[in-house]
Amino acid sequence: MDWSRYRFRALWELPAPPETVYGLLERPDQYPSWWPQIREVRQTGETVGVLRFRSVLPYDLLVTARQARRDPAARVLEAAMSGDLEGWVRWTVGADRTGGGTRLLFEEDVVVNKPLMRRLAVLCRPLFRANHALMMRSGRRGLAARLAADAGVGGQVV
Repeated sequence: MDWSRYRFRALWELPAPPETVYGLLERPDQYPSWWPQIREVRQTGETVGVLRFRSVLPYDLLVTARQARRDPAARVLEAAMSGDLEGWVRWTVGADRTGGGTRLLFEEDVVVNKPLMRRLAVLCRPLFRANHALMMRSGRRGLAARLAADAGVGGQVV
């Protein structure tokens, strides 16, 4: 087992149309406005940027993200990452069971390259996973709040 490899999956139900959710997710430069743990997004090319993450634990992760897939018809966004994390992350946006909201699937498969995290991989793995879970929970709350605030403008979701 590679103790520095992580696979994450999260399913979020959101009370907004899939097109609206996809529209927000395809703007990573806006993530810091609704996702507190994404501290910085700096675009370095047309489909490339540098992101800085920090959750509860006292370390930052820096990654270069390159758009790997942007499919508005299928509502799939995927990025390849390098730097402190090496691998990929994907959003798949679909309709919920009622047809009025969104079922949002987040998937991530990465290897941690940050030296301190690699040294502590076995001992701190549960802590690293919990830190990620807290970040994801905060991201879901932030996205839901952003969607609700946008829906308040003129009474419809923008």
